[in-house]
Order: sequence, then structure tokens, then C-alpha cells
Amino acid sequence: MVHDAEEEFNGLDQEKTDNSSADSLTPSFEDLQRDYRDLNERFLRLAADFDNYRKRMARELDARIACALDGFALDLLEVVDNFERAAQSEDGKAQEGLEQIHKLFKTVLERQGIRPIESKGTKFDPALHEAVAAIPSPYEEGTVIEEFCCGYRMHDRVIRCAKVAVSKGQERD
Repeated sequence: MVHDAEEEFNGLDQEKTDNSSADSLTPSFEDLQRDYRDLNERFLRLAADFDNYRKRMARELDARIACALDGFALDLLEVVDNFERAAQSEDGKAQEGLEQIHKLFKTVLERQGIRPIESKGTKFDPALHEAVAAIPSPYEEGTVIEEFCCGYRMHDRVIRCAKVAVSKGQERD
């Protein structure tokens, strides 16, 4: 009988050991809640950090754009100053002054990556040209024969299409 009781006690003790190892593998509800709170707090901090990063990048981009525009404005002010000097000139050299200002203005535009679109004599391209007239001419149909307003590119992007007259070809009687 003592032997049976001892075996029963040893069995209960073994069962407790088995249950305690199983309990250590299965997280408790409180452990899961704590883990959830920790992960949620990490997520919220990460979301706030990302939002701050996004706002900082937007401010930096705005600052870079403003800085670039400041430089461009200073270049244009140089041209304006020269126009004012030419307009006030009384010695008849206004025409020469205006020609020099025109050259200066083209140089300023080129420094900013702005270049004219060559149109006259080229094939009409709706991405580069705006046809304002179609005129009968000895040139092949669809050829740009006159440019009313120059078009411009800034780097590889068209910022203003050229206003042009396009040939309709020979007029037939």
C-alpha cells in the first residue's frame, strides 16, 4: 500500500512537471496582451517617424525649388536692368543695347537648360508644334513653313509648343 501511494505520488509529481513544461510553451493571455501592446507601440512610433520623414522631405523639396527659383530670378533681373538702361539711353544706341540684351537673355535661358525648338523646315510634330494656320505652298504637306512664336524645351521636356504655319502642299486648280 505504501508502495502504491508512492507510485501515485510520483505519477502526480511527473504530471505536474509535464504540465509545467507545456504551460511554459503556451503563452498566457497576459503575455499575448503585453506582446500586442509592445508591437502596437512600435508600429505607432514607426508610423509617426515615417510621417515626420515625409514632411521633412516635402519641406526640403520646397526649399530646393525656392533656391533654384531665386537663382533664376537673379539671372532675369540682370536682363531687366539692361533693358532699363537701354530704354533710358538717349544717344541712339538703344538698338545695339537691345541686341546685346537679347543675347544675354538667351544665355540666361541656356544656363537654366531652356533651349528653343527649331521648327521651320521640319515635319509638323504635335508634341512640339501648335498649328495656327495651314497654307498652300510648294513644300511637302505637313512641313512647318513659318514660325509665329518660338517653342522651348527645358532639358528634355517641352515647356511651350511653337506656334507655326504648316504647308497644305500645292494648291490644285
